[in-house]
Amino acid sequence: MKPIILFLCLCWFGLTGCTDPDPAPDTTEQAATEEPEAVSLLGEPLYRQNFPPEQRAKLEANLDTALTNYEQNPNDVENVIWLGRRQAYLWRYQEAIDTFSEGIAQFPDEPKLYRHRGHRYITVRNFDRAVADLQHAADLIEGTEDEIEPDGAPNPAGIPTSTLHTNIWYHLGLAHYLMGNYEDALAAYQQCLAASTNDDMRVATLDWLYMTLHRLDRPEEAQTLLTSIHADMELLESFAYHHRLLMYKGEIPPDSLLHADPTADDRALQLATQGYGVGNWYLANGDSAKAEAIFREVIDGSYWPAFGYIAAESDLQRME
Repeated sequence: MKPIILFLCLCWFGLTGCTDPDPAPDTTEQAATEEPEAVSLLGEPLYRQNFPPEQRAKLEANLDTALTNYEQNPNDVENVIWLGRRQAYLWRYQEAIDTFSEGIAQFPDEPKLYRHRGHRYITVRNFDRAVADLQHAADLIEGTEDEIEPDGAPNPAGIPTSTLHTNIWYHLGLAHYLMGNYEDALAAYQQCLAASTNDDMRVATLDWLYMTLHRLDRPEEAQTLLTSIHADMELLESFAYHHRLLMYKGEIPPDSLLHADPTADDRALQLATQGYGVGNWYLANGDSAKAEAIFREVIDGSYWPAFGYIAAESDLQRME
């Protein structure tokens, strides 16, 4: 087997989903904003965070370009979408939601706008609205051809791995999962898997499918999903999900994922990425105390937009 653990430095990409990774902020200092961007499921205000100066300059330059393009041609739906995406990469989620909402008023039948707004409703913990948007997007794409969705933060190969259809179904499944609607989550993830055409999308979807089936008390079906998982899959970015699936197979020790590099600069990011999967593994195997401890470790971190962070909040809310 390949030395899989050595790839953990690349795992950050999978933490918020198969696309649109929110860049890592400087976690040593929290921005003093007047209003939180969101409130956690446990009642804690969630604020934007500072970025290192060089990273912030790049993100703000990208936003300036997106704003200029939008102002020059506000009737181009892609300009609306990229303005909202660039706002979100700076953790300006409420602004991004407003941008997508303005776009929807102008382009009410554009599924991409509902897909992106639904994603950001997940980020700010508004799951009901996320489901409504993403289900509407799913209805709008019915019978249409799929298309590649460009990445906001491209992988090293510069090759997008997700599509409009897979992102809609993936995020819809996640929204249902976070609400505890596991049957609905299962149906959405099955649709996502059927639309997945590469190993990156397959492992991202199979990971959540595995967890969903365990929540439905169907462990045999969950285990069957792992038969297609092996160490030499052709991946460009979804390393975190791949590692978790190999952990479910017993090929990677759980603690090696949870504590891969406690001194790394992106420790909060690594913890949010891997922590939920490891905690959920303990929960599925009957050790709820260990699971709860790991979930609390995840939310003690600072990377609150991560899907694993949100899922840890959701499970802790149920435990309480």
